Amino acid sequence: MPADLAVIGLGHLGLPLAQAAVTAGIDTVGYDPDPRPYAELRAGRSPVEGSLTASEVRRMLSGGFRPTTDAAELGRVRTAVICSPAPLGPDRTVDLTALGDAARALASRLRPHTTVLLESAVPPGTTETFLRPLLEEGSGLVAGRDFHLACSPGRLDPGNRTRTLANTPKVIGGLTPACTESAAAFYGRLTDKVVRARGPREAEMTKVLETNFRHVNIALVNEMAVLCHDLGVDFWDVIRCAETKPFGFQPFRPGPGVGGHGVPVDPGGPPHGGHSSGHPLRMVSLAREINDRMPSYVIQRCATLLNEHGKSVRGARVLLLGVTYKPDTADQEAAPAREIATRLMDMGAQIGYHDPHVLDWRVRERPVPRADSLYEAAAAADLTVLLQQHRTYDLQGLAVKAQLLLDTRGATPAGAAHRL
Repeated sequence: MPADLAVIGLGHLGLPLAQAAVTAGIDTVGYDPDPRPYAELRAGRSPVEGSLTASEVRRMLSGGFRPTTDAAELGRVRTAVICSPAPLGPDRTVDLTALGDAARALASRLRPHTTVLLESAVPPGTTETFLRPLLEEGSGLVAGRDFHLACSPGRLDPGNRTRTLANTPKVIGGLTPACTESAAAFYGRLTDKVVRARGPREAEMTKVLETNFRHVNIALVNEMAVLCHDLGVDFWDVIRCAETKPFGFQPFRPGPGVGGHGVPVDPGGPPHGGHSSGHPLRMVSLAREINDRMPSYVIQRCATLLNEHGKSVRGARVLLLGVTYKPDTADQEAAPAREIATRLMDMGAQIGYHDPHVLDWRVRERPVPRADSLYEAAAAADLTVLLQQHRTYDLQGLAVKAQLLLDTRGATPAGAAHRL
């Protein structure tokens, strides 16, 4: 059955896009070669933690959304949006395997006049030097002449109910002006504002800049938090004062590590998919190094606090609060909680956790005991560590109940806990 739109990849990018399209009255099919998303969606559940609710999935299905694992569906659409994951591989370069598989599946069925859009976060040049050849070789068509090709990197903030696709400007860079306008016509049905980039590389680099901006600034405050602790300075009060400046400053806050789907990218370092400028972004590399050290620093602080109270990490009961990467969502993508739990376990600690959004949590494929009563668990634990400040947590009450509380988010009242 023909559809107006195919969303390829039903993850944290693809699902919200498909939802917005269905809401806008666009006949949408969702393709993913992995049978798990298909099975979950058909059962009325979201396959992505912290993404759509079950009621939202049911509304999509009743609105005509069709999840499928059949790539033949891709040959019957006017627009195809590729939302495949592009994570960092073991060598710290972007892994384009899923994107390549999606491109080949689409290419063998690509029809003339189709508009192909790329939303995956990729290094600059990927649309032209990686995606375009795969589409042209597999279809026998020429991008920019026989079909439209453009990049519009995903910009959604998972769990944010205020900033949606509709009110978040969409950056678009087409292979040709006609490609850009075709992409703009599609996204204009979903969002209030379309921003035209000069081309695909500019659109791709926009995402790189946005992601690296976040990581570099978090690295700055993470490093300053460590320094201020050593100097006996309340860094959280420093941030409170600094953010009153009405110009030239944007507040970022330290934490136990940096999670999320957007990974820092150095497009000038080692080659990503065959393209490198040879001019590495040294600040991005340093920021990654600083942020990657934060879980170890949290462990160090845990050990020091326990030692100051006559206890060792070995045998200590440690309660971790909030195991997601951001507050008030179930999304655990790259959250530092798992690394922190693993290191504490290696040191002999007995780990438990509490998270109102995560009912089952595993470390090294083993279930971690979940606290039913937060206050009772905090009172029984030798050390409670706040890793994520979900709004349901009464932090003042928690500070009273806990034997020892380490707040890695600066969310507790001043003097109520030991803060990062």
